[in-house]
Amino acid sequence: MAELARRLVEALDGLLGVTVPLRLQTWDGSAAGPPGAPTLVLRNRRALRRLLWRPNELGLARAYVAGDLDVAPGSDLYEVLRAVAHVAELPEVRRLRLGPGDVLGARGRRAVAALLRAGALGPEPAPPAEEAPDGRGRAHSRSRDRAAIHHHYDVGNDFYALVLGPSMVYSCAYWEPAAKSLEAAQAAKLDLICRKLGLRPGMRLLDVGSGWGSLVLHAARHYGVTAVGVSISAEQVALARRRVEEAGLADRVEIRLQDYREIPDGPFDAISSVGMAEHVGEAQYQVYAEHLYRLLVPGGRLLNHQIARRPDRPGEPYRPSPFIDRYVFPDGELSPVGSTVSRLEAAGFEVRDVESLREHYGLTLREWVANLEAHWTEAVRLVGRGRARVWRLYMAASALAFEENRIGVNQILAVRTGADGAARLPATRAEWLAAPGTASDLPVPEGPGGGPGVSDLGDRRSVR
Repeated sequence: MAELARRLVEALDGLLGVTVPLRLQTWDGSAAGPPGAPTLVLRNRRALRRLLWRPNELGLARAYVAGDLDVAPGSDLYEVLRAVAHVAELPEVRRLRLGPGDVLGARGRRAVAALLRAGALGPEPAPPAEEAPDGRGRAHSRSRDRAAIHHHYDVGNDFYALVLGPSMVYSCAYWEPAAKSLEAAQAAKLDLICRKLGLRPGMRLLDVGSGWGSLVLHAARHYGVTAVGVSISAEQVALARRRVEEAGLADRVEIRLQDYREIPDGPFDAISSVGMAEHVGEAQYQVYAEHLYRLLVPGGRLLNHQIARRPDRPGEPYRPSPFIDRYVFPDGELSPVGSTVSRLEAAGFEVRDVESLREHYGLTLREWVANLEAHWTEAVRLVGRGRARVWRLYMAASALAFEENRIGVNQILAVRTGADGAARLPATRAEWLAAPGTASDLPVPEGPGGGPGVSDLGDRRSVR
């Protein structure tokens, strides 16, 4: 057994036909792999069984969430994930199909022999409790969407406060050169959205998927609008309502527990949808776009802030990440930005501006990971070790995906033009981005209760 790690590394390299840029440490104390490479730890035979039954990212995720697989002390999680992603994208690995021919060939027989010696063969271990059950009912029905949102967002507002910090904003920040903290960058993002929407006193704003209410609070306080925020997360709505009350804005801000398809009371002068459209689904996206179009006044603007995937490779159908689907965002679907623009145009919108914030999301996710790690003991107390590991894995992996251009995020500004075709936008981008106030008007970041907050990481600068 003392040679277990070496045998497994040799078998894996032989089966894949490439040298995996990771070291492996096994439960017998042995280690093997390229010197200096980041190290994965197999804590028990169950880790191998999970990988044998699911030789893909779902098997890796189950093993990590359950604690059967870990990153060795001194190794960097980002480097481990970068190495795994690099191997998964190699042409020889993408072409690999573990059919009978692969298993019965010389390389396959060596791999099977190594697994037999390690005691890896056995029943498939049960998935960790944090895995979402298979969806029941029609995809993106209102009841199934509520269940999917409950799985991700209703894990506890205190946990999200640890991760997100006082801003309570769960979308990418806007890292202007002057931004020295996550809270400042999130305030800049909220203000950017308000400026793109051209908000002015007396206007009526709808925020679809309003989260904990940060955007509607900002818009009401600094731009004088009345606002309606809708979410189907009960916990988000409860905290958002409390924040509105404590801010003294209940006469101008309404928070509803409501599906976007149930909003009856347009028109609105402006609509924001930030980090929500990813939950809509391909089959429902045109319904979403057309309903928002009907809710706007002629000349009204929509700001759609949405994560995008790269276009499909020729001949390869879109397959959502099994880890993200089972553990993070059940039923979530990403579209290329071009597809989103086309659907908005088909609904009647004129698309006026598309801004990519891809690098901004990588920076934001690294901040969230740093917050989680700095408060790890408290996070585990709040949601359990398995769920805390889910969040650490998904946020770190997502940071790399944005940085390496495997996914992106875009703000799309669209207009419902008038009957005469007029968009009622200033002639230049510089004009419609001009803020009505100055930088000194930006808000002091708030804590979850709505009052002045203190960063969870003290007065530190960002992890940039």
